[in-house]
This record gives sequence, structure tokens and C-alpha cells, in this order.
Amino acid sequence: MANVIKQSGIDRRVYWIKEIEKLSGDFSGDFDRLEKELSEEIKKDGVDALLDHLRLSGDIPEQYSHDSSEEKLYSKYTDALLCETYKFLGFKSNVLTERADAADVDAFAKEYSFVADAKTFRLSRTAKNQKDFKVQAMDGWKRGKPFAMVVCPIYQLPIRSSQIYEQASTRNVCIFTYSHLSVLVALKQLAGEEAVDSLLLKIFNSVKNLMPSKDAQNYWNAVNNTMLSFNSKIDEFWITEKIAARESIVIAKEQALTYLHNEQDKIMKLSHDEALKALLKVHKLDSKIEVIKGVSDNDILGMRTN
Repeated sequence: MANVIKQSGIDRRVYWIKEIEKLSGDFSGDFDRLEKELSEEIKKDGVDALLDHLRLSGDIPEQYSHDSSEEKLYSKYTDALLCETYKFLGFKSNVLTERADAADVDAFAKEYSFVADAKTFRLSRTAKNQKDFKVQAMDGWKRGKPFAMVVCPIYQLPIRSSQIYEQASTRNVCIFTYSHLSVLVALKQLAGEEAVDSLLLKIFNSVKNLMPSKDAQNYWNAVNNTMLSFNSKIDEFWITEKIAARESIVIAKEQALTYLHNEQDKIMKLSHDEALKALLKVHKLDSKIEVIKGVSDNDILGMRTN
């Protein structure tokens, strides 16, 4: 059986990892260029490009340092991807960049609106807690809109019990995945924008009508059954995205492990002096020493009238 994710999709992923590295530096200008390039690529290559991004964007590349400009720009890339996806599905949408205490994406259907946030995680991250998913925060960031959506990589979500599911049903925040969004993209291709509009409203209401529970099974039963019962063709799309989800994990692991093994090889080849210098650089000791040396008395206590 042929793979769902083609080599062209993997190549696209590699290109964008490098492109975000290349763009990083001037955050505001970088994001504008990234958003424009992503939009133009999806217009040019169509639904295949959009699905490539949705299927492979859930993990932060290991070569991006923690809290680096690349990591921050990657986060905005996934917000731009959500925005482009909602536009493709027939909604009006824009990325919000002004405020820190707000959702990252606005979306507007004909009869309802919602805010959304894209989540990504490193494959090497060992522990995630409920605050990482920002479900409670999203409730406060609705700003008068009736619904909110948090879009997560499917393989990073809890599958047994978690507070995030109780928070979702209590606070009317839909936890969704890039895989579920891909199913909506396929539905739009088949049945049009009105069908997607109607189904998404049903999904939001299915979460709203849930009895609060930490049980993952209860939550996903409600969301998945709502989608699968909407149109018989969704079964076919569902199977495709299940396969794509498995493939995306293999691809993400291969890319991450290749990078980490290469870094391991580089370190093992260093001389003793080179290794010491690299260690100092990692801990940023030289820059910290210079900052400390630059600290001086600011003479605030000397500021007085004579």
C-alpha cells in the first residue's frame, strides 16, 4: 500500500524547517514574510500542500534551541497554518500578534465565531502538564466569542485521564488535532464549505454538551462520533488520516534522531580544548561574566534635592 505522506511532503517539511531558521532574527518582519510565503505556497500547490503542513507540523524541530527566535517563529508558523486552514475551509480568519494574553487566531463562520491556538511539542520533551495545553486560558481569551479551539499533535495528547478534558467540557473549549483538521479539509473538497461550517458547529456543541469528566475516552467518543456520523464518506477520510498520523510519527522521529545523532557525532570528534569551549558556550558563561562585570551602582539613593 502506498504511503499517504509522499516524499514531496517530507521535502516540504525539510524546506520549512530550514526556511524558519533562515528567516529568524527580526520577529515582526520575519512573521510577515513567513505568513505571506505560506499563503502563496498553499495557493500555488493547493490542498496537497495544506495537508502536508497539517500532517507534519506538530513537533518542534530538535535543532531549534529552547526559547530561541527559531522556536518562537515556529510557533507563529503553526498559528499561520491554522489561519490558512480555516480560510481554506471557508471561514474568515486572521492571526493576532499584538497581545500576549490572547488567543493567537480568530475565525468567523456565518453564524458563529471562535478563537484558536496551535500547540506543538518537542518529541524529546518528557513531561507535559495540563497548563501546557492552555485550555483554561483559552476560555478567558474568547473575548465574547462563543467557542474556542486548541489544536494539538495527536500523538502528544493524553489517552486515559487528564484535567484538560474536564476543563474542555466545563469551559466549552474544543480540543482538536491536526489530524481532525485534515479530515475537515477532505470534507470541504467533497461537500463544500457549508458542510464544514455545519459539522464544526456540531463538534463545538458536542463538547459544550459533555458532562465534565477527565476521561479521554468520553471526550474523544463525543468528538469522533459527531464527525463520523455526519457523512458516510468521512469513514474513508478517517482511515487515511489514521495512516498519515502513524507515518508522521515515524517521519518526525527519523528527522529528530538524525539531527541528534549528528550532533552526538560532532561532540565525540571534538578535541579536549574544543569540548571545553563548546561547554562554556552552551552554558553562556562568558556572556554572563560580562553582564555581571557591567553591573554598577546606579546612584538612585543619591537622587535627592539639596
